[in-house]
Amino acid sequence: MSIHSGMQDMDAMIAALADDHGLARRDAREALIKIGQPAVAPLIRALEDPKWQIRWGTAKALGQIGDPTAANALVKTLGDERPGVRWLAAEGLIALRPTGLHTLLEALIHHSDSIWLREGAHHIIHDIVEKEPDLSHVLAPVAAALDDVEPVVEVPPAAQTALRQLTG
Repeated sequence: MSIHSGMQDMDAMIAALADDHGLARRDAREALIKIGQPAVAPLIRALEDPKWQIRWGTAKALGQIGDPTAANALVKTLGDERPGVRWLAAEGLIALRPTGLHTLLEALIHHSDSIWLREGAHHIIHDIVEKEPDLSHVLAPVAAALDDVEPVVEVPPAAQTALRQLTG
């Protein structure tokens, strides 16, 4: 099989993520996950598809592939208009620890004005602290800043401090 036909196959699988039949969507997603790293770049591009079903399936597949190169795209997807897509992007970032957490903290430093980013960050940070209590002392100030009455002001310095402690 040529590289060109392989890309066409991946494009067809990505298009199938919006199929009317649930089994076809699941089969396409599982095939992309099985391809693994070579599917990451086309999947990242598909996160911007106008069809929410494709973005949903793409976010889910990227989270399950677990390639750190998807972290920036998944953080950006925390701003998707569809709550289910945002949730899957958050789950993907949780799976990408530590890269996902570092990328999220960077985004919080520069884009704390995004309510959907803060919402996703809240979910991600609480989940990570629950699974890794040893990170609580680093992430608790960020969680508190996200819950603050002025998160746009409080989150960036808390995220910057946490990032500095994590990269140490």
